[in-house]
Amino acid sequence: MNGAESLVHSLLKSGVTTCFTNPGTSEMHFVAALDRIPGIHCVLGLFEGVVTGAADGYARMAGKPAATLLHCGPGLANGLANLHNARRAATPVVNIVGDQATYHRPLDAPLTADTEGFARGVGPWVRTAMDVKTVGADAAAAVQAAMVAPGQVATLILPSDTSWNDGGIVADALPVLPTPTSSPDQIEAAANVLRRGGQGVVLLLGGVALHEEGLALAHRIQAATGCRIVAQGSNARMARGQGRLSVERVPYVVDVAVKAMAGTKQLILAGSRKPVTFFAYPNKPQTSIPDDAEIHVLARPEQDIVEALARLADLLGCPNVAPPDNGSRPEAGRGAPTPEAIAATLGALMPEGAIIADESVTFGRGFFANTKAAPQHDWLNVTGGAIGGGMPMATGAAIGAPGRRVINMQADGSAMYTVQSLWTQAREKLDVTTVLLSNRKYQILLGELANVGANPGRTALDMMDLGNPDIDWCKLAGSMGVEAARADTADAFGDLLAHSLKRSGPFLIELMI
Repeated sequence: MNGAESLVHSLLKSGVTTCFTNPGTSEMHFVAALDRIPGIHCVLGLFEGVVTGAADGYARMAGKPAATLLHCGPGLANGLANLHNARRAATPVVNIVGDQATYHRPLDAPLTADTEGFARGVGPWVRTAMDVKTVGADAAAAVQAAMVAPGQVATLILPSDTSWNDGGIVADALPVLPTPTSSPDQIEAAANVLRRGGQGVVLLLGGVALHEEGLALAHRIQAATGCRIVAQGSNARMARGQGRLSVERVPYVVDVAVKAMAGTKQLILAGSRKPVTFFAYPNKPQTSIPDDAEIHVLARPEQDIVEALARLADLLGCPNVAPPDNGSRPEAGRGAPTPEAIAATLGALMPEGAIIADESVTFGRGFFANTKAAPQHDWLNVTGGAIGGGMPMATGAAIGAPGRRVINMQADGSAMYTVQSLWTQAREKLDVTTVLLSNRKYQILLGELANVGANPGRTALDMMDLGNPDIDWCKLAGSMGVEAARADTADAFGDLLAHSLKRSGPFLIELMI
């Protein structure tokens, strides 16, 4: 057995059954082993940012890591932006990165790079398999590391000779390390704040606190204490829809966020961090939380957040409550394609169990209000702010949760970063509806010009413009095997969305906004 074969067997024993790939010469023995040994679903991406973003989306829905197969340091570098997003989402990912043979590396061949240095920027666990006899054990350790709470990126670098040499040893899965729990003092301190009550007590949720069980506990605590429940601005996965607590998020825009969080006197963090602004702006605050607010930590992100919420609810004596009433399902929007009309149509038509992969950036900031009464669904954000995460995330989510329709609310500018995702969706016949929000500009940057007080001229404005020439998304999608159509009203959007939901496979709607 060679090292590559021991790697595949060890990944399978550790529960890794999907590998998103973009291989090169150094990885050919691993590719051959994946071919010979059944059990791992190999998904080809035509760019490494698609590979890493898909691994992120997959793990968010599957609850376990996928592997990525990347070609040497430059291939890893191409995928770093979406690994950054995965790190911010606390997503478990196992990277397998090829490298020069151990004896060839000192010659400094063209693809030689500081691969370990690249990898350390997105995850704390990095290892180079220097001996064929350790490859299997290294793979098992990588999976274990990826699953360390709350989840992280682990990178195993595989020199080509340790892949092709004989003497590989299959390793058994290593146990998932226990998740630390909150101390009694943390629980008691939060309980005391909630017992005192009053205006200005905010429970800020993040991580798995936003999954169904965590939201149900937060709803009990809110019903008993009257506290306000808020979520972080961007979240890996949020359970939403009928029967689930509707949670507002800390807004992105600084002035709006400051207004939304004004009056906060006591902030309790449950798997979240104190909100900070995405950027610094002249003469604007760096956080939306008032300076005089007291901050308490119920559970850090690496602690068992749901268990902490359960202990807090028990300590407070919170009774069970009926599921929240989020109101009637909205009616589909009509007329101009405003954010409100598009959100209402989305809420009216999305199927039970839908997954919303959201990279709608500026246009989508009003989507939450008109989708809270939709059927139960999960909402995924691009958590790290690295552009181009939405389409790969939707691709991976569809593979991680088969049988569920994925709806990708996607800005056109960021879509061009990872447009190759459409090809993978067609190849894999994935049930993904892409709603391409086409305003032919980097609208968010126009807002940022105003935020920093710049006075843009023609040169600056041209750098925000995606016209000249216009991108024809229907033709672009069709060239990659994805059926597409254009809509310029909310009515037409509703018709196309309904059509896409009745068919299998991917579909793209270019929505002119």
